[in-house]
Amino acid sequence: MVKRQLVDQGRLGDGLAYFRVGAGRPLVYLPGLTTHHRPPQGTDRWFQVRQLRPFSRHREVWWVQRRESLAPGATMADIARDYAAALRGRFDGPVDVVGSSTGGTVALQLAADHPDAVRRLVLLSSACRLGPLGLEEERSLAELLRRGRTREANGQMMSMLAVSPRGRWVLAKLGWLLGPPLKGEGLSDMLITIDAENAWDLTTRLPAITTPTLVIGGGRDRYYGTDVFHDTASGLPNGRLILYPDKGHVGAQTDRKTISEVFRFLEQP
Repeated sequence: MVKRQLVDQGRLGDGLAYFRVGAGRPLVYLPGLTTHHRPPQGTDRWFQVRQLRPFSRHREVWWVQRRESLAPGATMADIARDYAAALRGRFDGPVDVVGSSTGGTVALQLAADHPDAVRRLVLLSSACRLGPLGLEEERSLAELLRRGRTREANGQMMSMLAVSPRGRWVLAKLGWLLGPPLKGEGLSDMLITIDAENAWDLTTRLPAITTPTLVIGGGRDRYYGTDVFHDTASGLPNGRLILYPDKGHVGAQTDRKTISEVFRFLEQP
C-alpha cells in the first residue's frame, strides 16, 4: 500500500516552499490563491495534505507554493519563471503539473513560456483568463484588502465558491465571522498575486501551447464559467475539456470522477 503521509518539506529554487506526500512518479501541484506564501503549518498543512490525498495514492506529489516577498508589479510570467527554475533544478526532465484555480493560471503560463518543464498539464477549475464576474470580484477583493476590510474580503472569497444564492449568503456570513489570517507580508504577496491574475489573459497564445492539457471545470463556476472553459480547451492544439454543468468552483475539483479522469489523462502515452 502506498504511504500517503508527509515525506519531507523545504524550499526549491529561489525560496519556493514545498512539501512532498505519497510515492511514485513525481506530480507537481500548484495551489490556488492563499493568504500567504510561507510554508504551511498546523491546520493549514493538514488541509493541504488532505486535499492531495487522492493524488498521492498514485504519485509522489510535490506541493509547490509561489515565492515569498514577490516584487511589486510582479506578473504571472515572473511567477512562472520562478517555478521553471525550481523544477529544472530539481527534476531531470519535464514533469506532470496540476494547477488548481490561481495555481492553474501560473501552470498555463509555465507551459506557454517554459514548455520544456511541463510534460502534461491539468487545469482544475482554471482557464486562460478570468470570466467577467471573476474579474470584477477579484478586483473588488483587492480593494477590500487594501482598505483593511479583511472580514468582508474573506466573506466575499468564500461566497464565490458556492453555487446557489442561499449558499453564497451562508458562506459570506461564515467568512465574515471567521475572518482571514492576514498579516503584513502575507497580505502583500496575496495582493500582488491577485493583481497579476487580474491583468492576465493568455487567450491569444493558446494555439502555440502544444503541451497536452486537460481542463476540468464547472458550468456554475463564478470565477470562469462555461464559455471560458470551452475557449481554453478549444484554443489549445492538444486540449481536452471535462465540464460538469451543475458544479461550481470547488465541486468540479472534488467530484468523484475527477481523480480517475486526471490519471487516465496523465497515463496516456
